[in-house]
Amino acid sequence: QVQLVESGGGLVQAGNSLRLSCTASGRTFDLYTMGWFRQAPGKERTFVARISWSGSSGSSTNYADSVKGRFTISRDGAKNTVYLQMNSLKPEDTAVYTCAAHQSGTTKYNYWGQGTQVTVSS
Repeated sequence: QVQLVESGGGLVQAGNSLRLSCTASGRTFDLYTMGWFRQAPGKERTFVARISWSGSSGSSTNYADSVKGRFTISRDGAKNTVYLQMNSLKPEDTAVYTCAAHQSGTTKYNYWGQGTQVTVSS
């Protein structure tokens, strides 16, 4: 089992920045991908960004079009932590942000955190 704990959410004015963290614990040695999703009030959960890694092959990232150029996902393997740096925040970025993870051999995220609220005021 893998446990994911997010932190770093809060209230921020439009144009400012926040950094979210997601720390994994438990069976982390075979994790392959960690990602961020968000769910705004009354809307479905959507993909935000993901980072995948494999031994010495480095890592790869993907972003939703709505956050490209503003958000950056990164990973500190020694800390089993993934970060989401969010710059130039907009009111439409307001949502509960949830961290998720999966091992290699699957594309289904089977571990989820509890989520952290991000509120961007105009």
